[in-house]
Amino acid sequence: MGPERMIFDDADAAARGGAALVADLAQQAAGRGRFAAAISGGSSPRPLHRLLAAPPLFHRIPWTRVDLFWADERMVPADDPASNFGAARQDFIGSVPMSPSQVHPMPTHAEPEIAAADYQRQISNTLGPSPVFDLVMLGLGSDGHTASLFPGQPEPADPDVWVLPVVGGSPSVARLTLTPPLINHASVVCFFVTGAGKADAVRNVLAAADSRLPATWIRPANGRLLWILDRAAASKVKEK
Repeated sequence: MGPERMIFDDADAAARGGAALVADLAQQAAGRGRFAAAISGGSSPRPLHRLLAAPPLFHRIPWTRVDLFWADERMVPADDPASNFGAARQDFIGSVPMSPSQVHPMPTHAEPEIAAADYQRQISNTLGPSPVFDLVMLGLGSDGHTASLFPGQPEPADPDVWVLPVVGGSPSVARLTLTPPLINHASVVCFFVTGAGKADAVRNVLAAADSRLPATWIRPANGRLLWILDRAAASKVKEK
């Protein structure tokens, strides 16, 4: 089965749709035990994140049964404006009833290789030796990157390596990223993409014509692959 698409009129509507998806999946997973999610940073998902901390979604999400991780992070302190964790803390984590033990930011205080190994241990300690996220939320760069998987890097394919230190992006800095083998074991992987500046990348990734684009490496083994787009981002995608 190919990727599912949800196309909304504008970025605000896409944020509402994405936030509702998070709430629905959280309720479903928490009914079985706990909800484990990995989220991404950047400016696009911030309106979605803010909706999670506001009624009505705030009251729908079983916050005490959530474990929150990150798909990638820059190696900067949490109070740096470039920190994905710092932005999420400002947007919703600081306003919801989650204990510190439920929030798992990527470690940024150690050498990248040590930090990557530490985060892999955190994932294993929380989710077990064969971790399956209920949801991984990803963005998409105009160059086809996702998480901190950038063009020009070889595709990480070792199933035993879930977290990698990398250098890349704009600006090019040290980062940590989850790897495709881990992401592709998630129950749901969702690309959340808005804006006309991403339209070419959306078209090229959905066409899967260029395996050099890291977003094409995301192919869930048994889970759902979902794209939430606004009309601007979807403007160059052929209708099914």
